[in-house]
Amino acid sequence: MTDSNRWLLPEGIEEALPPLAERLETCRRQLLDLYHRWGYELVMPPMIEYLESLLTGTGSDLDLQTFKLTDQLNGRLMGVRADMTPQVARIDAHSLNRDVPTRLCYMGTVLHTRPDGFAGSRSPLQVGAELYGHKGLDSDVETIRLMLETFRVCGVGNIFLDLGHVDIYRSLAADAGLTADDEAQLFDMLQRKALPEIRTFLKGLDAPAEVRERLQALGELSGDTAVLDEARRLLAGAGERVGRALDELSAIAGAVQRLYPEVRLHVDLSELRGFHYHTGAVFAAYVPGHGQELARGGRYDDIGRVFGRARPATGFSTDLKTLVRLSGQPLAAAPRGIFAPADPDPALLDAVADLRARGERVIQGLAGQGGDAVAMGCDRVLARDSKNQWTVTDL
Repeated sequence: MTDSNRWLLPEGIEEALPPLAERLETCRRQLLDLYHRWGYELVMPPMIEYLESLLTGTGSDLDLQTFKLTDQLNGRLMGVRADMTPQVARIDAHSLNRDVPTRLCYMGTVLHTRPDGFAGSRSPLQVGAELYGHKGLDSDVETIRLMLETFRVCGVGNIFLDLGHVDIYRSLAADAGLTADDEAQLFDMLQRKALPEIRTFLKGLDAPAEVRERLQALGELSGDTAVLDEARRLLAGAGERVGRALDELSAIAGAVQRLYPEVRLHVDLSELRGFHYHTGAVFAAYVPGHGQELARGGRYDDIGRVFGRARPATGFSTDLKTLVRLSGQPLAAAPRGIFAPADPDPALLDAVADLRARGERVIQGLAGQGGDAVAMGCDRVLARDSKNQWTVTDL
């Protein structure tokens, strides 16, 4: 690197300058206040942990996204967090060890080895909430509601909510007796919506015709909530597990439609995001013109097992930088303030202290500095009045 480009940052690593940094901080405070009002407690996991902890549960899919380094104290491998969800699960299962429903929220920078769905960034400012210790629709609906309220606080509208349920695919795959390789192949085809490939694959499958027909139908069951009625017809006979999953999706969709009628719902029964760790309903949010999901979440009841407690769990996460960028709210104008001259007068110092205590932004001049009050971004000054007292005057 030459002297002329030492200022360059690594690809996908960003810094926030004013006024963007001010907007991010404002949203951060508002979101933490929102989560506090809903009963969610803030946790601050460490930036690095041993790999055995980071790459468990949901973290097993993050191996390629995790920067790894060696602990110089003991030689063990550590990782820089690429996702805070496994860390929060560890906190619930081990550090807190409660027996009641526990609501936790978090916010902090994560680091990825390569860009992913969060707008191509390798350093998202991840924000999320998790609800542990309750297995039921109430907690699923609460998580989705809190995600939608997160968008509202950040000024992101026109939300498109995608719903799915991994238990449907798991049950149909079990009925078909798929091997691990077969299941992986079919999973890939479903994610690509490669319907001709799915038909060819299923023709060669040694399974009853009705089982193959249900798997074939799965790839085509997407659309508005009427898809759920169609699914009951096409997947009839698939067993209680599938019927229960469809009932759960119907209940979740109904609750969202009642509480957030402006949100457009889409059901996709072949959407299997997080298939390897999710255990129930899954969801993702989108906005027009933004190709990647804005937020994602779902149920993952076994996440705490590796930490000694497999409590029911559901949650969501998003990237605050993306929310601010997509917000319809303009960035705040450069902050204004009061300029105080470089004068050692005790009365001036008292006036400055009083103004700051009342929430005013006061910039104290420095002896010999260049630039006047306007150059310092101020719209008012502290000046002596006719009575030789320090008063605030508009420029």
